[in-house]
Amino acid sequence: MDLDQLRTFDRIARDLSFTKAAARLNVTQATVSMRMRALEDLLGVTLFNRGRQISLTDQGLSFLPYARRMLRAAEEGREALRRVERGRVTVGALRSLVSPLITEPLLRFQARYPAVDVTVKEGHHVHIAAMLHEREVELGVLCWPNIDPLCPDLVPLAVMREPAPLVASPELAARLMAAPTVDAMLAEVPRVISLRWWQVEPDAAAALARRAKTYVELPTGPARRLVLKGEGLGFFVTSAIADDLATGRLVEVKHPDIAPLHRDIAVVTRTRAELDRPALRDFAAEIVDECARIGVVLEQSLKPEPRAA
Repeated sequence: MDLDQLRTFDRIARDLSFTKAAARLNVTQATVSMRMRALEDLLGVTLFNRGRQISLTDQGLSFLPYARRMLRAAEEGREALRRVERGRVTVGALRSLVSPLITEPLLRFQARYPAVDVTVKEGHHVHIAAMLHEREVELGVLCWPNIDPLCPDLVPLAVMREPAPLVASPELAARLMAAPTVDAMLAEVPRVISLRWWQVEPDAAAALARRAKTYVELPTGPARRLVLKGEGLGFFVTSAIADDLATGRLVEVKHPDIAPLHRDIAVVTRTRAELDRPALRDFAAEIVDECARIGVVLEQSLKPEPRAA
């Protein structure tokens, strides 16, 4: 099975004509017929009903989406090779950190490398680990320490810690901070919201969820909107709600029986050898610099290099 056979099959399926397919592909009708006979022999089925009118058989209809998928994959492969010639950097980041941690580094990087393509993919921790394992991305931003069995030996270039305060709307927070016990506080709360910032939820967050009269697990956007409306409270990493805290739309809820929480994340690569590429190393350095702006860098193994003035 080759791409010419698949393209010819797809073209005939579109035009329902061997003659038109030959004209569009700029080959002879005999070539079109030969390719289809070879493909049908290989598959062991008849793909077209031939006669005065051409139509797809049931087998042809079943095979068509797979043929088109193979053609798309081949085109994507060719495009990837073309992009490699120009230069390419791929990053997988936790969904909550794409905007606060990747956007500004991307702008600074592309100001220096305007011809290098950048692909940023997002997801939960397990998605980023899988992307690194499958070599879909070269850099990763994920929870730390990493306990995912797919990639047990990731190399941390920097580890950042950011607080994850318990927050609520100002009106709800005023009532909650006057509560003498956690149970009294929870009696005032419409719902406790979990956002799964961590690979393993900390005991303090899990305990609060267990004691809540109503508990929900939501993505960041809907969770933030509920809290802004006074319909719940939850632990949010500061990078997700920095503007809300600064303007007073959200307020940290402090209770002596609820321990402060934080989240550690790391900028990682599979091996340090990948940093031999200057573009990849410089993009990683930009992300590491941004870590220091939004959190506390606990450790760093990627040292900045002098830049030309």
